[in-house]
Amino acid sequence: MKKKFLAVVLTGILALTTLAGCGKSSTSASDSAAGTTAESTSANAKARTLDEIKADGTIKIGVFSDKNPFGYVDENGKVQGYDVYFAKRIAKDLLGSEDAVEFVYVEAASRVEYLQSAKVDITLANFTVTDERAEKVDFALPYMKVALGVVSPEDALITDVDQLNGKTLIVVKGTTAETYFSENYPDINLLKFDEYQEAYGALLDGRGDAFSTDNTEVLAWAKQNPGFAVGIDSLGNIDTIAPAVQKGNTELLNWLNEEIEGLADEQFFHADFEETLKPVYGDDIDPESLVVEGGKVRLYIS
Repeated sequence: MKKKFLAVVLTGILALTTLAGCGKSSTSASDSAAGTTAESTSANAKARTLDEIKADGTIKIGVFSDKNPFGYVDENGKVQGYDVYFAKRIAKDLLGSEDAVEFVYVEAASRVEYLQSAKVDITLANFTVTDERAEKVDFALPYMKVALGVVSPEDALITDVDQLNGKTLIVVKGTTAETYFSENYPDINLLKFDEYQEAYGALLDGRGDAFSTDNTEVLAWAKQNPGFAVGIDSLGNIDTIAPAVQKGNTELLNWLNEEIEGLADEQFFHADFEETLKPVYGDDIDPESLVVEGGKVRLYIS
């Protein structure tokens, strides 16, 4: 099912002002209990400077471990995905080696807290730029665009949001899907989970009627799980996904922006798509509907 994106032309400057593999080791980030207290007590933890990162020889980057094909652990125990491919390039260009990255596994709801507490230097965990999040972290230029999608069983396919009235919709805590449905469809029953693996498990065993998250992910998941389909492939606004750093870490933010702008010369994110997403999507998704080069989001109509 080909995704149809409709977006206004944005520049990298807009992205800044609006809201801005295998590494050395991996750290599990189970933080379902990391709530308001954790955020308030860790908010003053100081982010590392570029010089400190270089002196250490390792950069800590937060990624998902269960969001295939963007950040996930494969059958061999290696972290893979679109975000991971980018993370390795960051390590190579900043520290001279793709292996100079320590992947820290985060959950959707922990992405802000892990930056505030300086547990990671950068978060690349499919982080959608929103006004609320931009009050807490600094976003760099975007490298992907996305909307929401809804996946459900083919024999009870949800093709319109109104069909969810009286039904149960699965979402992951801390995601734009949770916010969107809570604010716009308060009468829809939301079944919330901390992890994507738990959410998909609930859909598979029938605890919910449908699952909503980024359309790019539900399209990929449906292709890998016969009997399920994406009945709503574009919902809400066309948003951007960008790296994030701790609020006020201007030095690292500027480096990231320069990196993203420079990578446009080689069409890096198109190469990332071909390596990590093309094997999953095949010809169902045009890379132009998803990829952002140089931080510039352009109009796409299929």
